Amino acid sequence: MQLPYRVSTLLYCFNDQDEVLLLNRAQDPNRGLWSPPGGKLRMEIGESPYACACREAKEELGLEITPADLHLTGIVSEHGYQGQSHWLMFLFEVTKRLKSVPPPNAEGKFAFFAQDKIASLPLPDTDRQQIWPLFWQHRGGFFAAHCHCHRDGHNEWTLEESRPSR
Repeated sequence: MQLPYRVSTLLYCFNDQDEVLLLNRAQDPNRGLWSPPGGKLRMEIGESPYACACREAKEELGLEITPADLHLTGIVSEHGYQGQSHWLMFLFEVTKRLKSVPPPNAEGKFAFFAQDKIASLPLPDTDRQQIWPLFWQHRGGFFAAHCHCHRDGHNEWTLEESRPSR
């Protein structure tokens, strides 16, 4: 069976206390789990990942940003995520600091979390296993990783590029 390919952006936004903003997702995929806000790239209009990140920041957070406000921290490809699709995700750190928690919307509710609290939250397995550790290690740098998601639930990860922050 051939699976569709989806392209998305994730926004790693921080407040002045260096807590990261997460979304308790009300929609699939990952309903009921905490993840960074973001959304699907509009491939039909040729939207770039940077334009998608700026649009999603406006739509979900009410935050006006430009590509200059973004740092591409990582690219993650997932093969056969949940047996439903392949994903190509662009992970952006938003350099503008947020002053408050955005209001809830159709995507879910938001909250800020300190780095040491994230592991205790309900998270997608791939986020817990690799994406969060890679993000923290490469914050200010860059990484590219690939995850082969097997039907039996185990995941095989390959780190394809690693340039940790200095």
